Amino acid sequence: MSPVGDFPKGRGSQETLDAQQAALTTSSFGGCLFTLSSAVIPVELPPRHAIPLTRNASGTCPYPAARVELGRSYNTPHIAALGTSVGLTTAFSYKQSPSGSAKTQCKVNHIDAATLTKLRDTNIVVNFGAGNVPVCNLDQTDAGTTLVVYGTKTGPLPGETGSGGNYVATDYNVFTSTTAPVYYAY
Repeated sequence: MSPVGDFPKGRGSQETLDAQQAALTTSSFGGCLFTLSSAVIPVELPPRHAIPLTRNASGTCPYPAARVELGRSYNTPHIAALGTSVGLTTAFSYKQSPSGSAKTQCKVNHIDAATLTKLRDTNIVVNFGAGNVPVCNLDQTDAGTTLVVYGTKTGPLPGETGSGGNYVATDYNVFTSTTAPVYYAY
């Protein structure tokens, strides 16, 4: 897999500086620095993006450097990572198929900092797959125990209150519960 910004010949001119900068996000948790990134998989057609999470080695991190791929997408993913006082979460938009009718969803993962495994794996998807969720950002409330995912969408989310093209998904006690998030649209 190519590092971010190291694209096969012919692809580099297609990538904008903004897209390259948006393809990398970092967050800290438990003394470790984590980097979520995306990069086009070389030689694969149609083009697909890999979405790896990297734990960087440091004097403050009790674990060695490691890397795990969290997913792949047929469109450029919007990515986010957030370390709070109680856990590490990642989010990324993804398209599972190159088909023009395939919809974009948002995947939110609670990550085990030691093993880089997914402790919780949630999808934010429009009802009946009848729309897209192209943007998912992360924020926190309640000293980090409540996770807030927010972004844009093109259809209603399950049980949402309100209406509009923007959403906020509030996930109470995300690190200790499997309760579904509460959606608000505006």
